[in-house]
Parts: sequence; structure tokens; C-alpha cells
Amino acid sequence: MTSGRRMSRVLASATLLALAACGDGGDQQVAAPAPTSVSYLVASEQPVTLTNELPGRTTAFETSDVRPQVSGLINQRLFVEGDVVRQGQALYRIDPAPYQAQVASARAALTRAQAGIASSAALARRYGELVKVNAISRQEFENAQTSAAQARADVAAQQAALRSAQIDLARTTIRAPITGRIGRSVYTVGALVSASQTDALATIQRIDPIYVDIQQSSTELLKLRRQVMSGHLTREGSAQVKLKLEDGSDYGPQGTLRFTDVTVDPTTGSQALRALMPNANGLLLPGMFVRASLVEGIQSKAFLVPQRAVSRDEKGQATVLVVGAGNKVEGRTLQTGRAIGGNWLVNSGLKTGDKVVIEGGMMLRPGMPVEGKPWDPQAKLAVAQPQIASQAN
Repeated sequence: MTSGRRMSRVLASATLLALAACGDGGDQQVAAPAPTSVSYLVASEQPVTLTNELPGRTTAFETSDVRPQVSGLINQRLFVEGDVVRQGQALYRIDPAPYQAQVASARAALTRAQAGIASSAALARRYGELVKVNAISRQEFENAQTSAAQARADVAAQQAALRSAQIDLARTTIRAPITGRIGRSVYTVGALVSASQTDALATIQRIDPIYVDIQQSSTELLKLRRQVMSGHLTREGSAQVKLKLEDGSDYGPQGTLRFTDVTVDPTTGSQALRALMPNANGLLLPGMFVRASLVEGIQSKAFLVPQRAVSRDEKGQATVLVVGAGNKVEGRTLQTGRAIGGNWLVNSGLKTGDKVVIEGGMMLRPGMPVEGKPWDPQAKLAVAQPQIASQAN
């Protein structure tokens, strides 16, 4: 019995201690979590220059195929392939001997015609005096006048024939029709060429300045025109164009957009745009593939949010966290447009003064308290540069 009573007392004491412990725990309050430190960017409207990057091909500013205008054998080639030639510069010489003979024949025929005009004119004058005294018939006088007129016409015809022969002789020297860089010569010395041939002797291309032909979706152009018409987007002068070359490097000089084709290609649904680029150093050659960045206009009021601050929900909508009332996190759904550098262009979802969380918001949820400070984009760069220097050492 004694042992049984002792066991009962032990169990009662344990029960009282457990109840006491439970009572003490109920009186204690759960400690509130400490605010999370975040960096935020204060949203503010600002003017933004909108650009668009599109594929393009370079095209020569002027192109001319050099063809003969007379037939004959090529005696000389007077240029170096690949050189810059000037307008009017001699390029080829065709054997001039047949054309020199034609000029001499035409000149002799002109002299003969000029001699005939003197005698016919003198006969017409004499008949004019005789007809006054009825020494000859009126018909004979008129025939003399007709012969004099025919002689004058023969002279004019022979003058034209001489001029034509001289032009053909001059064309035996083939000259550059434009200034530009000449390509390879398809024909060599000794080749027979003709005035009616379709093959060019060589091709000259002017590449300073040079055109860039760009293709842009007609849907994008329609949207752009509507934005300009509504005043949402403004333009200042001609659109500026920058290029990226095939190796990814930037082409320094800027060009201007010259025109937009009025026809939409039915197979691709795109319109052709043409830009004019300076090319003094000859770096751009016809046929090169480039990426053209066009300045479409300026949006006077826009929000830019760093891409690192934007995430996507299960519906694919862009969302950000903002520091709201009481320094608690709030979620916002955004409508974003294009990417501009490392930022998103925000069309709606933000207002001026919103504090958008940039750093420290990875594990945050709406309603959680935070301790915010303005975001300094240069701070991380300043920390990263010494680390890079130490690794290099």
C-alpha cells in the first residue's frame, strides 16, 4: 500500500508541473519577425527615346554597268580592278581605225556637198535675173531654186553624218559614267565586244554614302503611326539610324531614315525602309548583313523599371513588389512594353512615387514588414571592381 500511495503522489506532482508549464507557455507572446532590409527605386515619369532593332542589307548608293556603245576589239584596259574611278575617266579603248575611216569618209562627203551648194546657188541667182526679162521660163527658175535647196539639205545631212561618225570614234574610248569603286574586268585586251551585248565589261558602285535596306512588319509600323497620330509618341526631324555589323561590333557613324515604301510585301507582311549611312572609310560593302537600330520617337511620360525587379506570376503577368503603407510589402501587376537596355518600359500598373523593391525581395510576400532604403545602382559596381582587381592580381 505504501508503494502504491507513493506512486500516486509522483504522478500527481508530474501532472501539476505539466499544467504549470502549459500555463506559463500560454502567457508568453510570439515575437514579431524583424523587418527585412530592401532597396527600392522611387517610380517617376520621364521621357524615353524608343528604338527598334531590325535586320537590313547594304546597297550601293549608285550602280552602273560599263558596256560598249560601239563594236570592235579592245586594245587597252586603263584601270586597276578594285580602284576608285572618277566620272569621265577612260577605262577601255576599242580599236579606233574603222571609226577614223568613217570620220574621214563623212568629212569628204561634206566637202563635196558644200562644193555643190555653191554652183546651185549661183545658177539660181542667174535664173532669177533671166526670169524677170522672160528670157527663161518660170519652170526653169523654180527648178534651179529646188536644186539649190537640195544642195543645202545635202550639206546638212553630211554634217550630221560627220557628227555621228565623230561620236562613234569618241566612243571607242569607254569612260566611267559615275564616280565609284570598280569591280573586276570581265573582258580582257583582245576581246571582241559589240554595242548590243548584254554582258557588262565591269561594274562601278558608289558606296559613300551607302544605303541600308531594312524590313519592318507592317503591323509595327501601323502601331507606330497610331501612337504618333494620338500624340503618345513624338518625332523630331528625320529618324536616326545606328548599325551593328556582322561581327557584332558597332558601326560608329549615324545615318538617317530616308523613306518608307508605300507597298506591303504580301508574302512577308513587311514594308521596306531605306536608310542613308556615311561610309567614308569604305567599311560597309554592298550586300553586307547588318542590324539597324532606328529611333522611332520620344514617349514623353513613361516608367522604366529594372528587369531584375520584375517577375511573372502563374498567369505570365509581370509583377513587382512595392513598399506600401506601414512599410509593408504590396504586390502590383504591370503591363510592360519593350525592353530598353536593362529596364522594362511600363505602360500601366505604377504611379509616381511608388517605391519599387529592387534588391532583397526574393523571399518577401505581400504584407511582410520591410526596412527600405533608396537603391544605388553604382554601389554594386563599386564593390565588384575591387574584387575583379584582386582576382587579376
